[in-house]
Amino acid sequence: MNTRILLIVLSLLIPIANAAEREVDKELRLAAGIDDVETMEKMLKAGADVNSTNRFGKTALMWAAEGGNLLAASILLARGADVNKRAVAGCTALTFAAEHGAVEMTALLLERGADMEARTKSGQTPLMLAARYGIADMVEQLLYKGAKIDAADKEGMTPLMLAAEQGHLGAVNLLLKYKADTNIKDKDGKTVLMYAVEKEGSVDVISALLASGADVNAADKSGATALIWAAGSDNAEAVSALVQGGANVNAQDADGTTALMEAVDVRSPEVVKALVNRNADISIRNKRGETALDMAKGSRNNQCLAILEGDA
Repeated sequence: MNTRILLIVLSLLIPIANAAEREVDKELRLAAGIDDVETMEKMLKAGADVNSTNRFGKTALMWAAEGGNLLAASILLARGADVNKRAVAGCTALTFAAEHGAVEMTALLLERGADMEARTKSGQTPLMLAARYGIADMVEQLLYKGAKIDAADKEGMTPLMLAAEQGHLGAVNLLLKYKADTNIKDKDGKTVLMYAVEKEGSVDVISALLASGADVNAADKSGATALIWAAGSDNAEAVSALVQGGANVNAQDADGTTALMEAVDVRSPEVVKALVNRNADISIRNKRGETALDMAKGSRNNQCLAILEGDA
């Protein structure tokens, strides 16, 4: 066979070989995702690349981590799987494990050298993901190992903000135990308390934050305080908790809006009543010259109007 013919034959065979290799790699990843150890062993013996990826950059170890498949992950790691390899979106096996609440998997990956500060495309670390989903055991595990407690994602949100936003009291308490900063702000100047008050039933979280030194009267970049945020969220319980914690009931944002005006604007008679009962000043005017009473009249908000006029 002359050289030219040999090259032609090889050029035809190489795509077939690559296709077979891709198929065996695919089978390995699929098997890892369902903890099918027998198939995994067969694919590895057939030459599967333990670090091969699909078009999203996801490896067999990532599939195993996502499913919490400890045996599959152990086999892959023993065969040289890269514990810190990143998918297209920046995820690692550890971030997949954290997002899916696989606590034992997280422990295994950490033992094998997983990077605790690896970030997803949105800039979230495993600790942020665990806090966001309220996985207290994992939060504690990561904090004990030394994860950066006040690291922020691309929006400036910290693990404490993410836990407070979702009302995960267990995760919040753990983060406070490890001295998370209660007064750090995100890119818009929003504090942990502001995130907490948006969640219905957040009184326990608010109380924990205040007890740990959260500034009840801190303002965001628009001048709004946690109390104004709570009023705008129609959260009467949060409003009461903040006022009891020392919130300035008549604080105004950059537009002159008070919590009382915000409550009128969202048509929340319960919050309006709670604020009036706490001596909110109904005569304060915003930068348009309006009082809360003017706003209630203008929007024909009869329920709030009755409270403001003392008829309810």
